[in-house]
Amino acid sequence: MNAIEADRPPPLHIGIVGCSAEGAALCYRTICAEAGALLGPHAHPEVSMHTPSLAAYVACLERGDLDGVAALMLDSARRLAAIGADFLVCPDNTIHQAFGRVAPRSPKPWLHIAEVVADEAVRRGFRRIGISGTRWLVDSEVYPAAFAARGLEGLRPAEAERDEVQRVIMDVLVPGLQGPPRDAAVACFQRVFAGMKEAGCDAVVLGCTEIPLVMDDANSPLPTLDSTRLLARAALRRAVGAG
Repeated sequence: MNAIEADRPPPLHIGIVGCSAEGAALCYRTICAEAGALLGPHAHPEVSMHTPSLAAYVACLERGDLDGVAALMLDSARRLAAIGADFLVCPDNTIHQAFGRVAPRSPKPWLHIAEVVADEAVRRGFRRIGISGTRWLVDSEVYPAAFAARGLEGLRPAEAERDEVQRVIMDVLVPGLQGPPRDAAVACFQRVFAGMKEAGCDAVVLGCTEIPLVMDDANSPLPTLDSTRLLARAALRRAVGAG
């Protein structure tokens, strides 16, 4: 260990409030895999995660119970704070609908996934951004509010496309299926994103943390804003005091 490393304070402890397994796992893997560039080989901040059953979140969402969503998030937050987490992230866009009910009562501060994505959109010079994700997310103000605060415009897909994307996310991506269903998922997103491009969008937010498992800049008609990895990288910067 050199003198600079010895004098550097230890990274902050990151708490991950998980919801769906695939998105939470991708966030965790990204933090651990990319930390070495900042901290040295094999090094990463301490990371803890708590995930209640996804069924509990889905039940709340299906009945429009954002207080119930907030209660689940806060339970995770309190458990993570109790084992030493310094700040919290949630790699699930949809349940950020309850963020306003969570942040004022949370034992620890949070990074907001849509604000992280919106900041990246500004940095890259995007102006009109397509919003993809579950029907619950796309119908909400999670991304429109974050975009509007930064002078950006968000475009929602058409009603039928929202339903199709909802089905693909919940029936194909969340369970982690492979093979033909995965190929059909890619084709669905490509159609929806192509329509957004025709409508004047210059980028699309991958606003479900599972979408980056099948879509990226290589197969998307539009530049992508990967909410999962952007949040993980923002958490890393926060943990090491780099932003």
